[in-house]
Amino acid sequence: MKAWMGIVTASIIALGAGSAAAADSGLSLAQKNACMSCHSVDKKIVGPAYKDVAAKYKGDKGAEARLIEKVKRGGAGVWGQVPMPPNPQVKDADVKTIVSWILSL
Repeated sequence: MKAWMGIVTASIIALGAGSAAAADSGLSLAQKNACMSCHSVDKKIVGPAYKDVAAKYKGDKGAEARLIEKVKRGGAGVWGQVPMPPNPQVKDADVKTIVSWILSL
């Protein structure tokens, strides 16, 4: 576990302080707002893995705005029949940070 944390820390440092802070902030906000109850970074739980979301929308200039809207209003059908509930209680700035982080994976 300690070796793994060392590798992760070194990787974050190598990416630069700005991107490391954004990644930490996005992950922290996803955890704080219970997003990780249904999603994981690298495997499907109830909803898709965040890496799968990033891959699906890679290069899509309008993805960030659409995903922000989907987080706020909820939705279904893109990843299967299980609906994602709306999250109107999450601050707009926090949703933007989370979605930006997801798309950066």
